[in-house]
Amino acid sequence: MNTVAGDLETILSSGIRLAAPLAFAACGEYVAERAGTLNVSVEAMMLGAAFCSIAVAGLTGSATAGLLVGVLLGALVGSAHGALSHRWHVNSFVVGLLLNALVLGLTSYLATVGNPSRHQVELVSVPGLRDLPVLGAPLFVERWPVYLLLALVPLAWWLVERSRWGLELRAAGENPEAAHMTGIRVNLRRRQALLWCGALAGLGGAYLAVGEVGSFNQNMTAGRGYLVIAAVIFGGWRLGRTLAGCAVFGLADALRLALPALGHTVNSQLLISAPYLLALLAMLLFTTRQRRPGALAQPFRRTP
Repeated sequence: MNTVAGDLETILSSGIRLAAPLAFAACGEYVAERAGTLNVSVEAMMLGAAFCSIAVAGLTGSATAGLLVGVLLGALVGSAHGALSHRWHVNSFVVGLLLNALVLGLTSYLATVGNPSRHQVELVSVPGLRDLPVLGAPLFVERWPVYLLLALVPLAWWLVERSRWGLELRAAGENPEAAHMTGIRVNLRRRQALLWCGALAGLGGAYLAVGEVGSFNQNMTAGRGYLVIAAVIFGGWRLGRTLAGCAVFGLADALRLALPALGHTVNSQLLISAPYLLALLAMLLFTTRQRRPGALAQPFRRTP
């Protein structure tokens, strides 16, 4: 029994750590999609932030400084995507794919030039609660950025569902023509949503580098940005269910890493593909069954 409990604790700990970057980015992608933008560039936001966070941490000696710069880098990518898509009306999918390719190429090249040292943010252990059986270590012994989710999740929900800004944002995502007729600046709201998404996706990518791994590897996000998009679809454009999707994908990735280490023999290729197979299955099952924002992925041009 102790062995089973220990194995379960290991898998849960790994699952939470792997789900955290997805959860950060999902809190941003959820807002962007409710505004009507299917943000394909979330991968670029995460990957660019991961690289910059390690680079800045190496220069300053501070992992926290690296984390903050990662947030700024993600916001910069979001701002660029917003300007190209919702100011100059370039196709949003094309912009997202180009940003993904550009950031992947730049970070892969720059990673071969430098040799940054390892840096990680501090581990926080909650006295008393950390000693709880099975759930103690996974939930209460984590790198401190994980606990930011306790504030960011309700904040993202409140912004979209309860604030005036969120009302205008949802109107831009549901019926941009009607929103424009009432005086709402539709493309401005969409750019603001992408800026928010970029900051949180940048936080997720930076956490992956300076929180989880402590270094940067080429293409270290490995498609996690696309998993975030799948999680929002899986959640039916509802934040709670979106985060549940992140947890499912995180646990699937944790099983990939933990089962061989625990001595269980499972086909390695199946384990590697498991999170992406789940994402594909989620998109197939839930895209048609859930009501998406009415103007999702539809550009808006203001009529004269």
